[in-house]
Amino acid sequence: MKVTEHIDRAKGKTLFSLEILPPLKGESIQPAFESIERILEFGIPFIDVTWHREEFEYREVEGGLMKRVTIKKRPGTVGICAAIQNRYNIDAIPHVLCGGFTAEETENFLIDLNFLGIDNVMALRGDPVAGERGFTPEKGGHAYSLDLVSQIEAMNEGRYLDESIKYCTPTNFCIGVAGYPEKHIESPCMESDLHFLREKVRRGADYIITQMFFDNRKFFEFEKKLRETGITVPIIPGLKPLATKKQLNALPLKFKVDLPENLVKEVLKAKNDKSVREIGIEWCAEQSRELIKSGVPVIHYYSSGKTENIREVLKEIS
Repeated sequence: MKVTEHIDRAKGKTLFSLEILPPLKGESIQPAFESIERILEFGIPFIDVTWHREEFEYREVEGGLMKRVTIKKRPGTVGICAAIQNRYNIDAIPHVLCGGFTAEETENFLIDLNFLGIDNVMALRGDPVAGERGFTPEKGGHAYSLDLVSQIEAMNEGRYLDESIKYCTPTNFCIGVAGYPEKHIESPCMESDLHFLREKVRRGADYIITQMFFDNRKFFEFEKKLRETGITVPIIPGLKPLATKKQLNALPLKFKVDLPENLVKEVLKAKNDKSVREIGIEWCAEQSRELIKSGVPVIHYYSSGKTENIREVLKEIS
């Protein structure tokens, strides 16, 4: 079922969704299943599964020389999505990236997803390869998620890359895209960021999931600006409970988000990470309560592969 259909069927009730990571290469899928099973009782209708592009490492070879080796640390997104849908009857949403793929590889990937009965995709540009200063698209691939959305929507209309094919079966993907209440780091200004987000919707995006934020005012301002420009698709806020003191620096560095002064002060006073965890759960629960009261269709939780804290949040607000 499509994300938009889940929202319509909920008839105004706020749903909860989750993002999980594929296991590291060589590891079992069982921990991912256990993470999902911790929160099944809360009626999660769909789960995002992240995709991780290839990375590079330099390894020493004979003679003391260094060889650049391509590695993929977290393969298996498609397999995990198929397993989730088969095992739990929950819709799984794979991330589809520009980075690391040609347009033809993307088309073949989407065809496979369509064959598996996967109804939803999350269209993202992806991060630069570790060690590179900026994003470099694959030769023959997309430089922007805007173009990726256009390709997916073209397939939904039965238009594939090879124009010589007389008839192509249309796909029927519900397309999600990312939104940034505090602006994407590479955008020159907020208005530019909003302009391209509106363009993604115009080209076929069906819903928006935001980057994590810790101050609901940032989300409400973001939502208001989009609605004022005529955007009517669902806007889903993304949250993450803090768990360690290290995240006070790590999260702003990696995700370019601000942490409210009151939250920072509480965490700094905490004696240990157990206390930080309790603060993070309560802060996230309070954010969730306010967002539910405002009528958001879904709250999306970023798990980083761990759902114990998210389970505690959901217990508090259910």
